[in-house]
Amino acid sequence: MALISISRKVHNSSSNVNVLACTNIDHWLKPMVFVTTSGYIISVIGPYFSDGKNNDAQIMKHIIQHDIEEFKEWVTEDDIMIVDRGFRDALDLLQEMGESQLPVEDSNVTRLVTKIRWVVESVNGRIKSWKYLDRVLPNSQIPFVSDYVNIACAIMNKYWPELNTGDLEQDEQLASKMLYLSKQKNLLHEKIIEEGLDKRSCKWQKIDASSAPTFPRLSEEDIRNITVGVYQLKLAPCYTREHLDDDGNYEVFTCDHEENLLCAKIQSRHISSKRYRVWVKYDDISVVGWYCQCKAGSRVVGNLLPCYSLNLVSWYWKVHG
Repeated sequence: MALISISRKVHNSSSNVNVLACTNIDHWLKPMVFVTTSGYIISVIGPYFSDGKNNDAQIMKHIIQHDIEEFKEWVTEDDIMIVDRGFRDALDLLQEMGESQLPVEDSNVTRLVTKIRWVVESVNGRIKSWKYLDRVLPNSQIPFVSDYVNIACAIMNKYWPELNTGDLEQDEQLASKMLYLSKQKNLLHEKIIEEGLDKRSCKWQKIDASSAPTFPRLSEEDIRNITVGVYQLKLAPCYTREHLDDDGNYEVFTCDHEENLLCAKIQSRHISSKRYRVWVKYDDISVVGWYCQCKAGSRVVGNLLPCYSLNLVSWYWKVHG
């Protein structure tokens, strides 16, 4: 969904907007956008007021139950619908089961979904590229937002290029690779848990020019083959800048559990007080295994970078060698 900001709260349902709830709402409107894998916009339903009662699941139920725009007529039994499943939706279940991290299988499947969903996020970004829709709108404009969004989407469908313009054969090879990896186990993760390396005390040492491990040089193409994409690589420089000290240095602390197995300690991207341990197994030529303690750190699909921590470590060594 592309969130559209409005200037103040609304406490009535007089506006000609399709909404589920009309009280105690936030300052956002949410159009529900349906797109194909090429980025073609099939329909824009709503917008809905964004509040606790109007999460994505509730909005989807409303569309189906009320058959908005005859939704049931243009969705067939064999269609595949890709939707977002955030960590917060599974948080209660994870806590009940005592899990602090997604299992390898679930983490791998989640990566497959995000690999497809980039088209949705890109379409949302295109919608927000219209200056009118990217600014705070006065309350008086609420009745017209639906028309404005639909007009913008119709123009994009007609005149803007498709988002998915890659080589079909390469795309199929990449998809086959990801499906194969999604069924694999993270052997390094199993080794770390079985041998208790995640609980072993470490003598942490800050990396400098004299103490840096003999890590294989990876080209950008090497890393891209491991990550199965470029999105995380694009974020690595920005993530690094967020963690530079006053002198422009980035501190990475490491300890050696065994030969060719590097353990690093790095700050969480989301929680300033949280640090994760990251393990990278390598040989003279390449990286052969990885694991991080973050939520998605056991993933093997599209990684050396199951998380931004591994992304950063690999990018840093790529640049500084």
